[in-house]
Amino acid sequence: MNCFVTGASGFIGANLVHELVARGHRVRALLRPGAALLGLEGVEYERIEGDITEKSEVLADKMRGCDWCFHVAASYALWLPDYEPMFAANVLGTQKVIRAASRAGCSRIVYTSTVGCIGLPKPSPEGKLIPTDETAPVSETQMTNPYKLSKWQAEVAARDLARQGAPVIIVNPSAPIGPRDVKPTPTGQMIVDFRNRAMPAYLDTGLNFVHVRDVAIGHILAAEKGRLGERYILGTQDGNLTLKQAFELLSKITGLPAPKFQVPYGVALGAAHVNEWLAKFTGKPPKAPLAGVRMAAYKMWFNPAKAIRELGLPQTSPQQAMVDAVAWFEQHGYVKHR
Repeated sequence: MNCFVTGASGFIGANLVHELVARGHRVRALLRPGAALLGLEGVEYERIEGDITEKSEVLADKMRGCDWCFHVAASYALWLPDYEPMFAANVLGTQKVIRAASRAGCSRIVYTSTVGCIGLPKPSPEGKLIPTDETAPVSETQMTNPYKLSKWQAEVAARDLARQGAPVIIVNPSAPIGPRDVKPTPTGQMIVDFRNRAMPAYLDTGLNFVHVRDVAIGHILAAEKGRLGERYILGTQDGNLTLKQAFELLSKITGLPAPKFQVPYGVALGAAHVNEWLAKFTGKPPKAPLAGVRMAAYKMWFNPAKAIRELGLPQTSPQQAMVDAVAWFEQHGYVKHR
């Protein structure tokens, strides 16, 4: 297939390009001038310069001849001095890409959303958290920060366009880890900080960890097998871990001690308020954004059974994902102490 990929230089996008090419597909990658290309090293693709905020007609011309469109690009930040560009990229950009792909004749449009748009786990009568799936009720009022709100509005727009006939399938990755995390993402930075012995404490929170390769393959499987208008959580059945458990795994992998001190949530929240207040004056992103601390108040545990059942989503262990992430960060100069 001829494939068009937005966000190809990003963490998921770069891994998707590698997986597509490995399966014999041809890739046309939409890249902004000056995009960091470390994640795309060693793979052949056609570079198309541009941006998702361009006019739909312009984007459609760049997609002509493509069978599948993967819209992975997004503005991801938990703090910005101005959030208007984020909404322009995530909401308007999504509408433009999907309309352009429809106009260009793409038979499948896979839109990359986030599990942040899915309802959070609630305790059972026995007090045990039950990981949620795609059916969990959620509303815009539960989108507690600009990033989540922008992605929610983008997913709503994608669903609306699907109802109007666009061949859209939505995928909702959980917390990917693994190679080619160039920036790195907040989850990847957590691994880098641990490896650099700069992680003295942890919060009582949890994530669903998934190998980024499985997420990339999940995108391809969604194009091949996904039902139009449906959404699929791309996660790991055994990937629901507390941060404490995640650090214990990293300790086992690296031989470094796991942090033993748990930061009280109120202390973390107070520090985040101070950080954001200072950021208004310095213009520099806070080390602990309020959005991140507020999200940490909940364990973001999810059930990817639908994607496993309908798509055949691979289930690499969280430990292997962490092994591969640590190895990539070590090989590419992110680790100060060896």
